Amino acid sequence: MNKIEKYKTLFEQIKALVADEDDLIANMANAAAMLHHEFGFWWTGFYRVDQTSGLLVLGPFQGPVACCRIGFGKGVCGTAWERKATVVVPDVHKFPGHIACSSASNSEIVVPVFRGETVIAVLDIDSTAFGTFDATDREWLERIVAVL
Repeated sequence: MNKIEKYKTLFEQIKALVADEDDLIANMANAAAMLHHEFGFWWTGFYRVDQTSGLLVLGPFQGPVACCRIGFGKGVCGTAWERKATVVVPDVHKFPGHIACSSASNSEIVVPVFRGETVIAVLDIDSTAFGTFDATDREWLERIVAVL
């Protein structure tokens, strides 16, 4: 299967899996696991917006140990949160203020998760390869987080 076919199949599977579950953390955990294992990404997971601290806090993920807290506008995750838009970074080493949780990460995509107009979390995916993510990833990952 090519990337689009994988995303189409995965989207339908995730949509069906979350249809009868209203717990966001459970749905994030399953979505992260499914994406991670289907595509073999280096790190796949969520950071949740914590209203008390005003920070992104580590949520369900697959991959090596990660940073626990990220500030608004900081790194790729905080930038996607601030912009309320997906951020695709072909080379994280060239991204100003990149937070290097792992030196093995070379490219990244971060997709905001919305409740209404408010960002409540971000989906963060890292790859060891440069230039992994493109418009196809952006489109399908935005669709996937919309059903969570």
